[in-house]
Amino acid sequence: MCPNCTRQLQKCQLNNSCVLWKQPIPVFAWGAYGGMLKRSIALMKYEKHPEVARLLGTWLGQEWLVSAPPQVQQLKLLVVPIPLHPQKLKQRGFNQAALIGKSFCYVTGFTLKQNGLKRVQNTQALYALSSNERKKNLAGAFMLGKDLHQINQLNNTKVLIIDDIYTTGTTVTEAVMTLSQAGVEVIGVAVTATSLRYG
Repeated sequence: MCPNCTRQLQKCQLNNSCVLWKQPIPVFAWGAYGGMLKRSIALMKYEKHPEVARLLGTWLGQEWLVSAPPQVQQLKLLVVPIPLHPQKLKQRGFNQAALIGKSFCYVTGFTLKQNGLKRVQNTQALYALSSNERKKNLAGAFMLGKDLHQINQLNNTKVLIIDDIYTTGTTVTEAVMTLSQAGVEVIGVAVTATSLRYG
């Protein structure tokens, strides 16, 4: 990415990454979904530029180290990316959330569980759906993945979910429900961008 694009992207960073860190699902967000950040995420996903995911994951990790909520700063977390359905993964060639998570974990020292969740339904794109349609579309979309099946005491496991964008929270809510039913405590979600109003 050229220096000018990088500067434009950095202008999208939020002043307070923890402003949405509250129940029911605490959200740690690096930037506001708009401008160059929105264009970069589209470029990453639809024009096959995985290097954008690595850059955003690095910035998200750096921000976590300096701005993580005090109550979770000392926790040893497992990081679980929102998975793509195998069909979509084959089409795109990579899971952007997993790449973001890999760079995030490289910076923070957390453990990435790339297959902590498995997507079992090839859901529609959500951007054109209403809130109720999103919920129906995502119902039962996930199951516990092989990386967490191998952990004996899931009730002592603390997970941070990673994704690229947080909008309505429907996807993350379904993922949290799947993990919670298996005894996994989800402490929140970290994302590179959010469209939620804040401040």
